Amino acid sequence: MKKAYLVSQNELIESIASELKKIPEIKAPEWSNFVKTGRHKERPPLREDWWHVRSAAILRTVYARGPIGVSKLRAKYGGKKNRGVKPEKFFPGSGKIIRTMLQQLEKSELIKQAEKGIHKGRIISSKGASLISKTSAKISGPEKPKEKQEKPKKEKTEKKKEAKAKKE
Repeated sequence: MKKAYLVSQNELIESIASELKKIPEIKAPEWSNFVKTGRHKERPPLREDWWHVRSAAILRTVYARGPIGVSKLRAKYGGKKNRGVKPEKFFPGSGKIIRTMLQQLEKSELIKQAEKGIHKGRIISSKGASLISKTSAKISGPEKPKEKQEKPKKEKTEKKKEAKAKKE
């Protein structure tokens, strides 16, 4: 694995989404214009590129938590449903959407299926890890060498000594 950069999650996901738009295997199906992203939602997404943004978020989740399956991702992208006067209740996100995105990411060789011990699911491939690290490197910019700074403690101690001398 390459060096990880500390960048904002939102910036990283937006940048990865723009990179995923260039990959021909990852595209929104025709039915994606009419579906909600889960039972807890009232309306379909408003964004035109929501498919790529969600795919980027799933790719980042697989990178961070893998091996991970559809069930865990459904729980992550679920939410509370407003049921009127009844108490709110948690409902998982759409499994069809998540499964289709995972299949598209697998087809483009960004993730792969694997087993680690008792856990099985999707893990990030070397191509996917390199996409994430290159994108985060672009966002963070070139690394700047740390300049040697004079220690401010010396200045503070000198000022304290001068203040004591004035008092005496």
